[in-house]
Amino acid sequence: MNPGKLRARAAGILAKLQQQEGSLATLLLRRDDDDSYALLQEIVFGTCRWYHQLDAILKLLLDKPLKSKDADIHSLLLIGLYQLQHLRVPEYAVVNETVSATKVLGKGWARGLVNAVLRNFLREQDRLLTEAQKSPEGLYAHPRWLVKTLQQDWPGQYAQILEQNNCRPPMTLRVNILRVAREDYLKSLKAVGLEATAGRLCESSVYLEKPCPVELLPGFESGLVSVQDEASQMIPSLLDLADGQRVLDACAAPGGKTCHLLESGFRFAGLTALDNDERRLERLHQNLARLHLSANVLCDDATATERWWDGTPFDRILLDAPCSATGIIRRHPDIKLLRRSTDIPKLHALQLQLLQRLWSCLKPGGLLLYSTCSVLAQENAQTIAAFVARQSDAKHERIEGQWGVECALGRQLLPENGGNDGFYFARITKAG
Repeated sequence: MNPGKLRARAAGILAKLQQQEGSLATLLLRRDDDDSYALLQEIVFGTCRWYHQLDAILKLLLDKPLKSKDADIHSLLLIGLYQLQHLRVPEYAVVNETVSATKVLGKGWARGLVNAVLRNFLREQDRLLTEAQKSPEGLYAHPRWLVKTLQQDWPGQYAQILEQNNCRPPMTLRVNILRVAREDYLKSLKAVGLEATAGRLCESSVYLEKPCPVELLPGFESGLVSVQDEASQMIPSLLDLADGQRVLDACAAPGGKTCHLLESGFRFAGLTALDNDERRLERLHQNLARLHLSANVLCDDATATERWWDGTPFDRILLDAPCSATGIIRRHPDIKLLRRSTDIPKLHALQLQLLQRLWSCLKPGGLLLYSTCSVLAQENAQTIAAFVARQSDAKHERIEGQWGVECALGRQLLPENGGNDGFYFARITKAG
């Protein structure tokens, strides 16, 4: 793909994101003949990561906002600014290739505008960045509502969270320690030239020094290792698992947590993996097959218990609830564009509904582990507080540990530099 076409394609993807027409997962699909995919991914992900700061700078460079029908040119300008500010590409090449993309987009009239904006940025970038950083969006590269919410929820840690959200995430592995010791697997990685270190939270976790295609990981195809953030690898240790238990993974796709539960070494009476997304369940089936594991996989709405539950209660329920995903923004920077402040109360209501419906499926004396990849209090401790207040036979159980931050209810991991994602956990037991 020539440079102009690549940037035009990137601008089209970003414009659709701005207009809420999809996510990076659905819009940034690799084509078989696409030898420029890595650069395309870098440009789109990077522009999303710094979108709000870049947009604050662009507003200073434009005499007036572009019309909505020219969202692609707006996106193209942001892409050009991102490359000039964050990539080691010759300045003349960035300007020329971004200008040439206007022709590919069928908007030759914008050649002069794009050329002038990018050259003016090069002349005044220090002043422009200083001016842009006078706003929360320009300073933190996040939407204003999210900055404000994090400042309220985490007055002592919000700056760290915002900073980590703008970093590139590490590639983290989960070693199947039933089949290979972590130290032995680290030696296998070193033998093929992949530098890695052991994680500090879980005995199964490994951090690669540099990301690589999974095909290069020793034993990946045979099921020795999987890709999974260290935070979510903590789930089995928080469920008090034992032989003979009936276990439900209530929002299971794409299957990383389901497979880890099955790799925990216990002989369950049964493990049910439930999700309402048929497409994502295909990945769960693929993961089970690669790892030589089996589970009772169901496609249905977790709240519709009358359809999928056979009436036999579960000893353990994992509810990794739908959430804002604000703890994994560094992996999914399009969240900054797609999420709205109005989403959070709706997600809180859905989380409560899931807890209430699944509670009837839990055996007296059983344990439900609630988790999210959110760092927002309304989805985490406030959701648990509201549920426990309504449910007389539900008791919050404190999570002991030297990790994360203890909340009023539950425990929170914040995104760490070179470490785990942001993740929340709460244990709720049912009176027996």
